[in-house]
Amino acid sequence: MKLSIIIVNYNVKFFLEQCLYTVRKAIVATNEIYGENSCEVYVVDNDSADGSCSMLKEKFNDIILIENKKNVGFSTANNQAIRISNGEYVLLLNPDTVVQEDTFYKVIEFMDSHPDAGALGVKMIDGAGKFLPESKRALPTPSVSFYKIFGLSRLFPKSKIFAKYHLGYLDNEKTHEIDVLSGAFMFMRKKTLDKSGLLDEAFFMYGEDIDLSYRITLAGYKNYYFPETTIIHYKGESTKKGSLNYVFIFYNAMIIFANKHFSKKNAKIFSFFINLAVWFRATLSILKRVFKAVALPITDAVVFFSGFYFLKPYWEAYRFPSGGTYPDEYLFLAVPSYIIIWTISLLLSGGYEKPVKQSNFIKGILYGTVSILVLYSLLSEQYRFSRALLLIGSAWGFMATYTIRKIFSIIKLKEFGFKLKDKKNVIILSSKKEAKIINDVLIKTNLGYKVLGIVSPKVGNADTVYIGDISKIKEIIKINKADELIFSLQDLGSQKIIELMLNMSDLNLEFKIAHQESLTVIGSNSMHTPGELYTINIDSISKKANVKKKRLFDVVISLSLIAILPLIILFVSSKINFIKNIFSVLLGKLSWVGYVGNIDEKQEQLPKIKRGILNPLDLKTNNMEIPYSNYKINMLYAKNYKIIKDLLIIYYSYNKLGRLV
Repeated sequence: MKLSIIIVNYNVKFFLEQCLYTVRKAIVATNEIYGENSCEVYVVDNDSADGSCSMLKEKFNDIILIENKKNVGFSTANNQAIRISNGEYVLLLNPDTVVQEDTFYKVIEFMDSHPDAGALGVKMIDGAGKFLPESKRALPTPSVSFYKIFGLSRLFPKSKIFAKYHLGYLDNEKTHEIDVLSGAFMFMRKKTLDKSGLLDEAFFMYGEDIDLSYRITLAGYKNYYFPETTIIHYKGESTKKGSLNYVFIFYNAMIIFANKHFSKKNAKIFSFFINLAVWFRATLSILKRVFKAVALPITDAVVFFSGFYFLKPYWEAYRFPSGGTYPDEYLFLAVPSYIIIWTISLLLSGGYEKPVKQSNFIKGILYGTVSILVLYSLLSEQYRFSRALLLIGSAWGFMATYTIRKIFSIIKLKEFGFKLKDKKNVIILSSKKEAKIINDVLIKTNLGYKVLGIVSPKVGNADTVYIGDISKIKEIIKINKADELIFSLQDLGSQKIIELMLNMSDLNLEFKIAHQESLTVIGSNSMHTPGELYTINIDSISKKANVKKKRLFDVVISLSLIAILPLIILFVSSKINFIKNIFSVLLGKLSWVGYVGNIDEKQEQLPKIKRGILNPLDLKTNNMEIPYSNYKINMLYAKNYKIIKDLLIIYYSYNKLGRLV
């Protein structure tokens, strides 16, 4: 056997599925040259909870599946398959990749003609067609790491000294000897692994590719960067690169590598800089997250407060012509209270969800103002300072904060500005048959896509259903001002798709790939963003904004229950457990409302949420029979999630809040 392909999977079912479709086509092309059964595929699943194994058994029964009962890490999982593999060559491939039809036989041909080569990596691009610099890397010596960690490699991307980490001075389009391969695509000679050893299982995740690449060179072989074939790597799917957890795990892996391979003195120096980098990066990451989270609410608070501050003297002059002012409590107690209510209202209405929808912002200000007016009417006379000034201040706050967001939008600060379009303008590059399937997926995701037209994958196709053919695709995109291009993998093949992505990488365009059999559309906008997935399985409850709203709802309800505890506890069945539940929800261990029953294997595709004390069945009254299964009820709850539904469930079942979970 010529080649053993090994893929380690952890909760990226749809990306794995697309990857395997392209692997299957590449194997067919390889078999034509090296004969039938020249390749075998292993998928090692690290105890995924997203239905990956069920999908593999249903759609890819020709692969060899290893199902781990726990997440054993990247190195251990790969070694499991390497030990039983039969190929002359071994390829370690990430599940969030797309390979070309010619990828396998081209790398085999290169290795066959270069007996000094122990391992090889290929040219990788992200989902926007941009070159991924980690396609070629140098050994992370203390000096190389220092230049990378502290940003000198970014400042001098072509320097032989400062840009050595990603070998930025080497031509991306030429074959080179390099030190380190990427773990996303490591193509190795089996006998090289017999000499160098397998992946070091001390590396749970990250660093194992650097360690193995280095040991391959120590064994007397060379590592090559080979750009004659290209793959897509949706960076960030298996792990989210921006997380603090990533920072600590990655740099800890670097310390393991230094202690293993460097002299004691150099290892200490390296470890010092690595630890310095960890705290430097962690601090920056925390500050960045805090800034992104609070910048807009603080800006709004300052704008609202400044409006009341400057409007107050003018209104006082009108209101008290003979002299007089509002007490200090107005400006330093009443106004901050208004601002807090507006901020909470904006938060609950999605007014801080980025990028902000104008409708959510307007709803947030409107609901906040109405809430303030209602509360204002309930206050005693001494605290009702001025309804007119409240309305004038509200109008000022709305106009000022709206204008600021508009300015942010104009200068393209997407994190803080309005979402300029409610709908993405999409062009589909496929046959009529595939376009209908893709369009159905887009409609069922309910994400508001506007399909501008279909482009034929065949040159010269005169069918009027198409707005043009593939030869004019770039001009069609520009003329129609498309935001996104969706390719049909069935019609084009991965090689042509990657070629088109490279050709259009200069456009401000998002790319997605669709496949008929998977009923999914997958892609990623850039190397800095995780992959995006459009699938018919709508997971409204797991959307980022709804996760935040549900958690905020749980906290607010818990605090409210504590405030009225002496009253509500009289009506709750299990009083001790009720108090325990309040604190379990506050600590994030439980939610007030969750799914019905336990989630079994049949229901594993449901979005993951915390266990609930109550569930949708608690809305059932008068012992009325529900004509749906638990799975159907849970699916409908997840798909059509609204906070008001959770509130109704609690309202009708408050006496069950002490339920043992």
